[in-house]
Amino acid sequence: MQSYPSIFASFHQSLSTLLETPYGDKSDDLASIIVRRVEHFLHNHEQQDFDAWSEQDIFLITYGDSLNDGEKKPLNVLNEFIKSQLGQLISTVHILPYFPFSSDDGFSVIDYLQVNPALGSWEDIRAISEDYRVMTDLVINHVSRESLWFADFVSGTQPGRDYFIEEEPATDLTMVTRPRNSPLLVPTQTRRGTRHVWATFSEDQIDLNFKNPDVLIKMVDIVLFYLTQGTSVVRLDAIAFLWKRLNTSCVHLPETHAIVKLMRLIVEKARPGALLITETNVPDPENFSYFSQGNEAHMVYQFALPPPDTSCTKPGHREIPGALGKGTTRIPSGLHCPEFHRLP
Repeated sequence: MQSYPSIFASFHQSLSTLLETPYGDKSDDLASIIVRRVEHFLHNHEQQDFDAWSEQDIFLITYGDSLNDGEKKPLNVLNEFIKSQLGQLISTVHILPYFPFSSDDGFSVIDYLQVNPALGSWEDIRAISEDYRVMTDLVINHVSRESLWFADFVSGTQPGRDYFIEEEPATDLTMVTRPRNSPLLVPTQTRRGTRHVWATFSEDQIDLNFKNPDVLIKMVDIVLFYLTQGTSVVRLDAIAFLWKRLNTSCVHLPETHAIVKLMRLIVEKARPGALLITETNVPDPENFSYFSQGNEAHMVYQFALPPPDTSCTKPGHREIPGALGKGTTRIPSGLHCPEFHRLP
């Protein structure tokens, strides 16, 4: 095993242990790659101080183009609005996917590293982060079929050729949990002939193949990049569906939980005080499983969560009613789930 300064030795060991679940004997080498990424990040970027977060924090959730004045870019208009109209009433701005996209209101990302020019630029994101925490969505499960990665797949070119999941149409997929009623396998014409690719949400949103460790490393690089651009809260979109294994539900698998824990370690090491949030459109007990033992997500949510009970956001209340009143779910101290309110 590679030797590291003491500040990174325990970090490497923790990463390697988590990576054993999804990647087996590749775990140590992958941990070394990630340590080098984080070491480089810390060497080249100054640390930032974040105010401690609590159940008193208020997050504004908005699309990047919710406000327009016909002259300035929408992200600039948004920044002016929240500073002049909301001030210190809120602490965090969650801007729903602000990248170039092809469908699903932004959740079919074409390019993870660019701001949609119709909205503004990274300069606008950084400007908002000067006064507020910025929460950015990492649409981690899938990518737009218009992305360069998928273009690589179609042309048989690396690296994207091996970034997606192929299955034969005759494969028994009846056990797979489906959030939508679109076909799970989408036929695609490639230079290698017709291939059927896994698409959990739509034929435009093609699932990434995390069994290929190169995909994981790409996502680590993207998270670290977001942290350099003002993000201090990372939301893992549709994370429950990340890992696929035949003859299972392909949801909430141990490999998925291991990768969430891995991302938390990376975020905390690179930006102490930054937060990791999971989004899962599933019943409460499954949703709360992403707290694990306090070593997975800092916060979990889905939009159906708040109506049944919001006591989990109040000081001193640590038990949350389970689905349909069947028992209670206890969350670890220091972790939270949000209460949502729609602005008039």
